Amino acid sequence: MGLTYESTQKSSLKDLFNVEKQNEEDFVIALAGNPNTGKSTVFNSLTGLHQHTGNWPGKTVTNAQGFYNYKNKGFVVVDLPGTYSLLASSAEEIVARDFICFGRPDAVVVVLDATCMERNLNLLLQIQEITSKVIVCLNLMDEAKRKNIKIDTNKLSKYLGVPVIPAVARENKGIKKLKDDILKMCLNYIDTKQIEIKYSQDIEDILSNIVPKLEKIFKNKIPSRWLALRMLDGDKSIIESISKYLHYDLVNMMEEKNKIS
Repeated sequence: MGLTYESTQKSSLKDLFNVEKQNEEDFVIALAGNPNTGKSTVFNSLTGLHQHTGNWPGKTVTNAQGFYNYKNKGFVVVDLPGTYSLLASSAEEIVARDFICFGRPDAVVVVLDATCMERNLNLLLQIQEITSKVIVCLNLMDEAKRKNIKIDTNKLSKYLGVPVIPAVARENKGIKKLKDDILKMCLNYIDTKQIEIKYSQDIEDILSNIVPKLEKIFKNKIPSRWLALRMLDGDKSIIESISKYLHYDLVNMMEEKNKIS
């Protein structure tokens, strides 16, 4: 099966994702969001001038990273490509999905546009199906106010099960609170919940058959329900990514499981 998951995980950030920590103890933060949500402004507000760009390994997609210190802790911020989903229909979506799933960031900050939040929720919910370590940065609150859009952030936070930070990143408003919650999440001081969307009974019946088999194979290395959904959707790229990052031949392993069953 090749490298162990643990040894792969230790080397994956640098060797597979070109993410460099200044110190081994630094936390890694993924910054995700739709295009035109002000995600780059949030990135600049967090990291200032301490940033650099390159390409993701094997891709022409830009890899932007930054760094900041906060309360004696170091944080590497990885600015993921702006995408509307993680359904792997483009190189940008594959990069974002793979880093969240296999890079195992300590927290994922999802930037939403407060003026058109409904359009942004699709990406947020997809990320929450992969990880519970999510913080919402509800940006452009000033624009929402001008449009007379009122958002109950406390109720939204309770509904989503994750922190929701109202912000105006271009004025640095909300950034300190965002840094506070990032630190708390990295230190496991914040309890969040992972979204589990219920589908039609036919799909749920199929999932009930596939998910236990995937759980036996991967344990906690990848969310089994999310992976089962991607397989049902015919997403071949996730099979390739599992082989690349976890060194599993999933197709053959599932065939073996079916023979045993």
